[in-house]
Amino acid sequence: MATLTSLLGSFQPSSGRNHLIAFTLGLLITFLGIRANTRLIRANVRWWFHDLRPGGLHIHHMVIGVVVMVIAGLVTIATNPQGFWGIATALAFGGGVALTLDEFALLLHLENVYWQEQGRISVDAVIVTITAALLFLGGLQPFNAADATPLARLGGWVITILVIVNVTLAIVCFLKGKLWTGVFGCFVPVVATVGAFRLARPGSPWSRRYRDNPGRRERAERRDRREAAMVRAWRRWFFDLIAGKPHIPPVHLASTALIAATHDVPQSAPVTSAPRPKRA
Repeated sequence: MATLTSLLGSFQPSSGRNHLIAFTLGLLITFLGIRANTRLIRANVRWWFHDLRPGGLHIHHMVIGVVVMVIAGLVTIATNPQGFWGIATALAFGGGVALTLDEFALLLHLENVYWQEQGRISVDAVIVTITAALLFLGGLQPFNAADATPLARLGGWVITILVIVNVTLAIVCFLKGKLWTGVFGCFVPVVATVGAFRLARPGSPWSRRYRDNPGRRERAERRDRREAAMVRAWRRWFFDLIAGKPHIPPVHLASTALIAATHDVPQSAPVTSAPRPKRA
C-alpha cells in the first residue's frame, strides 16, 4: 500500500509544473480569444467593439501584452508568489506573451502586416512557444545531456561540449529556415543533427551560400516544392482555421473596393455615325 501511495505521489504536479500549466493555458486561451476578437473586428460585426483609439491613436494589443508581461514578471521576481498567486501571475504572464507574439510580425517588419501573408510568422511564433511549453511539461529539457544515463558518468567538460554542439546545430537549423526542426532539436539532439546537415530552404539566410552552386540550389528548390505540396496546404488550412485568412480582404474594404469598381467603370463613348460625303 505504501508503495502504491508513493507511486501515485510521484505523478502529482509540482509547484513549477503548476505554474507551467497555468502559463500554457493563459497563452493558449488568450491567443484564441484575441484571434476571435480581431476576426470579428475584421468582419465589421456591428455588435462587437472595435479597436482602442484614444485620441485617435490606435493601440495595438501587443502594447497591452508588454505591460502585462512587465507587471507579471516584476511581481514574480520581487515576491516569488506561491499557491494561488503564483498560478495567477503565471496565467497573466502567458496571456501577455500571447498578446505580444500575436503581433510578432509587426515588430519584425515594423509595419502592419497582421492580415498579410507575412503576418503568418506571428502564428508560427505562438505555436512554437506552446509546443516548447508542452515539451517541458512532457519532461524533456533542452540541451540537458547530464540527465541521460549513459552520459551521466562523463565529465563536465564532455557534457559542456555536447551541449555547445547541440546549440550550434539548432542555430544552423534556424538559419536554414527550419523553425520546427530547430525547436525540436533543442530537446532531441538527433533531430537537430539531421536538420543541420540537410539542404536549406529557399529564401533562408543559409540559402545565400548556394548562389555559386546551381546544382545544390536546384535540389533545395525541388525538395522545397515537394514538401510544399505535402505540408503547406495542410498548414495553410490549419492557420486559416485558427487565425483567419490573410488573402481575403476585410468586409469593409471589400465593399469599398466593389463600390469604387462599380462607379469608376469608364463609360463607352457614344456611337456616332460617320459624316456622309457631300454630293457633288
